[in-house]
Amino acid sequence: MSELKFSDLVEPVVLDQKTALRVTVLGGGSFGTAMANTAARNGCDTKIWIRDPSVAEEINATHVNKRYLADYTLEASLRAESDLEKAVRDRDIILVAIPSHSFRDVLKQIKPFISAQAVISLTKGIEAKSFSFMSDIIRAELPEVPYGVLSGPNLAKEIMAGMPAGTVIASDSELVRYAVQQALHSALFRVFGSDDVHGVELGGALKNIYAVAMGMAAAYKVGENTKSMILTRALAEMSRFAVKLGANPLTFLGLSGVGDLFATCNSPLSRNYQVGFALGSGKTLDQATKELGQTAEGINTIVQVNTRAQELDVYMPITTALYEVIFEGAPPLNIAVSLMKNGHRSDVEFVLPHNEV
Repeated sequence: MSELKFSDLVEPVVLDQKTALRVTVLGGGSFGTAMANTAARNGCDTKIWIRDPSVAEEINATHVNKRYLADYTLEASLRAESDLEKAVRDRDIILVAIPSHSFRDVLKQIKPFISAQAVISLTKGIEAKSFSFMSDIIRAELPEVPYGVLSGPNLAKEIMAGMPAGTVIASDSELVRYAVQQALHSALFRVFGSDDVHGVELGGALKNIYAVAMGMAAAYKVGENTKSMILTRALAEMSRFAVKLGANPLTFLGLSGVGDLFATCNSPLSRNYQVGFALGSGKTLDQATKELGQTAEGINTIVQVNTRAQELDVYMPITTALYEVIFEGAPPLNIAVSLMKNGHRSDVEFVLPHNEV
């Protein structure tokens, strides 16, 4: 497999360009569709891979993704494609917006068609059982491709509505970061850069846990004081866990950390918040997920992170309490109780020389 050339990604996006940057988004969910639409609006030659041929045909005919973003008209230049080879071959950037449980399988399917494309994960989750991040899966399945992850406070409907937003592209490659910024950056959507791939990825995955907690809290009509405590102690848990895995704790002060945490935990548009609210309203997990009709990555993440935190001996009381409530029948009050334990801890992680227990 040849190395990604600078001209492959950069020359098409200079001001006097004659050939548009070629972008494909794998996955027709709400966020994948929003990013594909953003790239198309920026003048990129953009395709979105939809598994179901009839849905792809409908999107091309109506310029609407009726299942996920029924209220928004897509760019006329955006083309839906159900043939995976046609969607992937001879492209510049592949943005993968596939749920974590199918992420590896889709990468295996596209491997024969990959030459010098950069592969970027848009998925905020952790693979079940293996505890692999999406960047780990890219490296395992496509070991020679340049890669990165995109994460931030990016509620798809707000992006489609043209509300100003920002995101973070994390990659070890400055070229990849620059290319993704050229493809997606606009007056209303700012794309920041980072080289802390796992830190950005962890922020996007872990915040889903606390969105479930915040949804449950909202169902119980908790006050603003309590919400603030959940948010700040969630940030402490996230950074403790991330540092144990080698990430930079300062990454969590940015858009992919506290920014995404705040947006996801405070918006009824968040799928994980919605599942948490349903659980807090007395519904079962099965009822909550069926009513949502979309993947809520936070549920799987709670399972994975709770197990891993115990293995690494990382103190994560909110995550543990959520697991006990959802999967072991503990009363929801346990989540509130978990916040009040061990009151002699430092307010801000890594500030005091000895973080008291």
